[in-house]
Amino acid sequence: MPTALLLVDVQQSFTHRPYWRGDPAAAFLERANALVAGCVGLGVPVVRIFHVDPPDIMSNPFALSSGLVRPLEGLAPFAEAITFVKHRHSALAGTALSIWLREQGIGRLIVAGIRTEQCCETTTRHASDEGFEVDYVTEATLTFDMLTSSGSTLTAAQICERTATVLAGRFATVCTVEDALARVR
Repeated sequence: MPTALLLVDVQQSFTHRPYWRGDPAAAFLERANALVAGCVGLGVPVVRIFHVDPPDIMSNPFALSSGLVRPLEGLAPFAEAITFVKHRHSALAGTALSIWLREQGIGRLIVAGIRTEQCCETTTRHASDEGFEVDYVTEATLTFDMLTSSGSTLTAAQICERTATVLAGRFATVCTVEDALARVR
């Protein structure tokens, strides 16, 4: 089945958020780069998605005028098939992505990127609802610890586990980089 990789919001903007501490992206970048390289090697189109939010002022890291809506440092360069800019959580909402995918005859999507439980999960659910088969590559997604309403910390690992749990068997096949690439072959 024709497949495309959706690389969601892997952008420099996140490095200017308060939850970006130290180097949280090292393991993610290793896996994301392996996934991109594998897809490119197999002829799978890689679709780059950037998130842009108002206001369009330099101090907003998700504004175009900030100069930060560009690939995350450490992401290996590649020739994307197409790039979409989104303003909502799902890469399919308010963009021509779904049209482009159908024009290309794409039936399966591989989803990776930032943030695991937000834009990646939302895009996965939306794609599934639109009839796409989705491979969700948790190890090639990145998120951050969050405070719950009770004041306790939900770790990034717990968020990833929760996301994989709610997507598996309902909205996506949760898999590793190697599994996703094997399914393309």
